[in-house]
Amino acid sequence: MKTVLILIFTVLVLGTLYSIPKPYPSIAKSEPEGIQFYRGTWENALIQAQKENKEIFLDVYATWCGPCKKLKRKTFADKKVGAYFNNRFINIAINGETEEGKYLADHYGLFGYPSLLVVSPEGKVTAQTSGYHSPKELLLFANSVHQPQTKQPSTAPVSQ
Repeated sequence: MKTVLILIFTVLVLGTLYSIPKPYPSIAKSEPEGIQFYRGTWENALIQAQKENKEIFLDVYATWCGPCKKLKRKTFADKKVGAYFNNRFINIAINGETEEGKYLADHYGLFGYPSLLVVSPEGKVTAQTSGYHSPKELLLFANSVHQPQTKQPSTAPVSQ
């Protein structure tokens, strides 16, 4: 009987000790890696873009879409992609099967997922692509949007 009581007491003490929360060192990162998406409506993102004088990077996705999931998991989580996009765009991801997503798909003539758009603060599309892009491919796409247009040489004859 004495052995049973000691065993029960030991189990209770050990159970109590293991259930007490232990302080862990902070593993939070000082800066987030990957694209940080705006949490709000499309209209609010437009307002924010106007305030910050930034373009909007719009990801229209579907929850069942394989390439969308891969884009989120691999490309959007990339540190270099995040640094580039977070500094230059208001980033927003909208489910294309919600009311807001259906409106955007209709408004911008989108037909598939994922659809990736760069939109001016006034709401005009300045660049568009679709499908899965690796981090390198997405950075090339974004860079092409921000490259100044090179002046084409004139083919008109020079008058003398």
